[in-house]
Amino acid sequence: MTSLRHRLSGRLRRARRHAATEPPYAFTVRRGLRVPMDDGVELRADLYLPLGPVEPPLPTVVVRSPYGRHGSLTHAPALAGEGFTVLVQSCRGTGGSGGSFRPQLDEQRDGMATHRWVRRQPWFTGTVATYGESYLGYVQWAVAGRMCRDDPGNAPDALCLNVTMADFGAVTWNNGAFSLGGSLGWSRRMALRGMRGALVRARLARWPDRKLAEAFDVLPLSRADTVVAGHPIGWYQDWLAHESRSDDYWTRQSHTASVPDVTAPVYMATGWYDIFLPWQLRNYAQLAAAGRPPRLTIGPWGHRDDRSPFLAESIAFLKDHFAGAPAARPAPVRAFLTGADQWRDLPAWPPPGTVVQRWHLHPSGLLDAAVPAGGSTCYTYDPDRPTPALGGPGPVDNSAHERRADVVVFRGPPLAHAVVLAGEPIAHVRFRSTAASADVFVRICDGHPDGRSMSVCDGIRRLGGVGTAATDPRPDGDGFVELAVPLWPAFHRFAAGHRVAVQVSSGAHPRYARNPGSGEPAATATTTVRARQEISHDGAHPSRLDLPVRT
Repeated sequence: MTSLRHRLSGRLRRARRHAATEPPYAFTVRRGLRVPMDDGVELRADLYLPLGPVEPPLPTVVVRSPYGRHGSLTHAPALAGEGFTVLVQSCRGTGGSGGSFRPQLDEQRDGMATHRWVRRQPWFTGTVATYGESYLGYVQWAVAGRMCRDDPGNAPDALCLNVTMADFGAVTWNNGAFSLGGSLGWSRRMALRGMRGALVRARLARWPDRKLAEAFDVLPLSRADTVVAGHPIGWYQDWLAHESRSDDYWTRQSHTASVPDVTAPVYMATGWYDIFLPWQLRNYAQLAAAGRPPRLTIGPWGHRDDRSPFLAESIAFLKDHFAGAPAARPAPVRAFLTGADQWRDLPAWPPPGTVVQRWHLHPSGLLDAAVPAGGSTCYTYDPDRPTPALGGPGPVDNSAHERRADVVVFRGPPLAHAVVLAGEPIAHVRFRSTAASADVFVRICDGHPDGRSMSVCDGIRRLGGVGTAATDPRPDGDGFVELAVPLWPAFHRFAAGHRVAVQVSSGAHPRYARNPGSGEPAATATTTVRARQEISHDGAHPSRLDLPVRT
């Protein structure tokens, strides 16, 4: 164990002085603490201790990470510089900690043991807050509800959650579609690098990865991990093998049901283009329904973005609750309105006054409120030439993409006045396919007068898959099903003169693994089926888009 006095270098001191962000506290770091788990395994941790008295006392911040204990990933130096005692722990099987890393499966028991251990230490400051983003946020959900309900004396006293969710199974199998891009990319980085390579992995993620691009096109999917890593990756194989989210494998690592049990104050931050956005906002809604709405920020960011104010807002949130600092926000929710490039302060999400407008899909390609007289729209999906993802989530020009034969588009007339989308749209598509299994991918775009068609939000739903058998709607006498496709939440202003456009296709590869069409288990399917897809504009419930609009 070592103890180091951290002092800013001359260059960093000058930079901080220019930015007027000189931290008020110096701190020491004790590295390599051994934290015992209930089964005897020891996890490694670093302890950051501010020097000098901190008045009033601030909470001890617990950060648990599978990516190493680097300050740039955990923000521990910045937190300690503000007066917080910080424990940064490497998850089981990572960063020198004992045991084997099994994503998600051990985080509840290890997290609970860590919280109990922290409260017995002489440096404990009297209260505990948790902090972190992505997986570092999931580990917070893993313990918070369970401990608030069953062990309140050791439960966290506040949570700071950024771009995260309580159930990673929901994003891995999104409405039956396997999130290939994220799942395989993350698995490759975790499997090929030691924890000392976490920063290198973060940099590599920004560059084209030829091996990964090759693996995206491999069938069966269960061979793709060997292509990228040279050997099967245990958890990736487990994810594929458990296609149904009702399997015990997924239910025991989901903490969605315990979200309403969290009684501690919560700060959340996410981005409109984050991979976890829909589920994080549903976790927000769970707490709001329980009478404990979090403080929430939603910005124009993706999953990792240096523009996110997460660190600064977390510090302000914790000092507000524990040190009596004046609240700097006029409203509990702060959301960025895309299309207008404006921040809005709101009392809640979605904002009050939101109503649902029904826009129907017409066989002529029109999108409007009138009910169509009937007809259908057809296209062909070929899994050997899968419809590409074209980014996502995030704003990308779709004008060329919309000219593809396997993408159909429905456009509204130029808007007479601005329309603000505020919430989670749902597409209801009356659909049938000649294949045993098919995906319906729906995207809303903002059609600009100059011809650009900028993506706003999208969603996917699989039909006829192993994991969707229990929830697939029954076909009617003509073989059509009425399929509800939830889209990403959005807060977007369609300006006057713009058009609302809706795309329907059957894929977004490799963001979601292509559907081979055979109905076989996704892990082992190799047979591909070229399919004729049909959208009906007839019947009692013709295809439509339910658009939440702020009035």
